[in-house]
Amino acid sequence: MSKTKTILITGSTDGIGKLAALKLAEAGHQVYLHGRDADKLASVIAEVQAVATGDAVDHIDGFVADFSDLTAVLKMATDVNEKLPKLDVLINNAGIYTTASAITKDGLDVRFVVNYLAPYELTNALLPLLKQSSKARIVNLSSAAQAPISYKAFVGQERLDDKAAYAQSKLALTMWSMDLADRVASDGINVIAVNPGSLLNTKMVDEAYGHHWSSADKGANILTALAVSDEFADDTGKYFDNDIKDGAHGAARGEFGQPHADALDKEAIAELESQTQQVLQSLY
Repeated sequence: MSKTKTILITGSTDGIGKLAALKLAEAGHQVYLHGRDADKLASVIAEVQAVATGDAVDHIDGFVADFSDLTAVLKMATDVNEKLPKLDVLINNAGIYTTASAITKDGLDVRFVVNYLAPYELTNALLPLLKQSSKARIVNLSSAAQAPISYKAFVGQERLDDKAAYAQSKLALTMWSMDLADRVASDGINVIAVNPGSLLNTKMVDEAYGHHWSSADKGANILTALAVSDEFADDTGKYFDNDIKDGAHGAARGEFGQPHADALDKEAIAELESQTQQVLQSLY
């Protein structure tokens, strides 16, 4: 582990985001959390403060934003920019699979918004802060579930079931991650997309599937390592697959692997960027 880092983790009031926040604060890092419920966020901030060590104790805080509302995401970015002098690590962990209301107020599938457009907007708005770090890292939470994007669904003209919407949104995030890595390399910022492990013991997995393969710790451990370990100091533009280790669901850790082919296809990535800009321009 290297020196103390300033770290922002989205979707960190439960699941592997919360576990990673606890581990990182315990290791002495300054951790900023995010949640959509202010009371729950305050409660988790207190939990993280209780385990924080060193100077980190005075640098545990959080931000409230509903990631299904991109205006709220941009307001959070403004708040982060005003509060922090620099950002060493951004972990885009917030995600959604099943939900009672799959369509946002703007008529878009909530999975595309929360899992892809929100981190896209937040990250781009925080790039100036990340550039203030000597060697920043962005960790984007992908998934083993990645499926080609239907742009009719992406723009809200077609409805998808939960599984398809989730898999397409995660491929979008992974495609963007590979492109972002190229764009920010000269700024000393590394970008890694990670499948933290399939069917981990989290609330999201329980609501979606009702069973799990591995403990949530498996996912939190790889997030923690990708965030601060010197082992990954020079890795960027890569996809870490936490499932591929001896083919065993319970294995401690995976390795770098291949994402969906579209994530390495320049033409497909250019199409995603074009469609993304059109959707964003229609919203603001």
